[in-house]
Amino acid sequence: MPRLAVATRDKIPEKQVGLFDEIVKELGAAPDIGPRSILAYVPKVYRLEEKLRDYLTKESTLSGDIVELTILVTARELDCQYVWNSHAASARKAGISNALIDALREDRALPKVSDRYLALINYGREFFRTHRVSAGTFAMVKEHFGERGLVELSVLFGDYIMLITLLNANDPQLRARTEPLLPIC
Repeated sequence: MPRLAVATRDKIPEKQVGLFDEIVKELGAAPDIGPRSILAYVPKVYRLEEKLRDYLTKESTLSGDIVELTILVTARELDCQYVWNSHAASARKAGISNALIDALREDRALPKVSDRYLALINYGREFFRTHRVSAGTFAMVKEHFGERGLVELSVLFGDYIMLITLLNANDPQLRARTEPLLPIC
């Protein structure tokens, strides 16, 4: 069971009640699952993250497959069942192969993938595992995504780090499991 109950008007900072009411009106109810149900406790942050996510998924230079692959790499590296379950099917629809998704989930050797995918995966894995990115990996990402794309990719990783922090700390339950669980030790 999640550690935080669904946000209610009386739990919202007084100056943000109007934003909370807008969110509830748009959705028809307070969000009750996922990272946005947690962000609803601070409606201003909810809106800021929403704008960031909209930019990254609709206006950035990153294609849909790159967005979904970035999210999966982040979910896998941070062991987030919720995000993995929520995005693996979307990644398939965006063109990511089952073989690559399975290899990421199981933390196995990758199948043959494009240099662009490999650059992204190496960038994420290297950062998450060492907290740094080597000059070679940085150069490879810059070559495939350009300077703007590299920054947008880094921001997308960061956005999902934030969301996964909220989720993993709150211990969310999967509403419906549609994907095999991540093997987490």
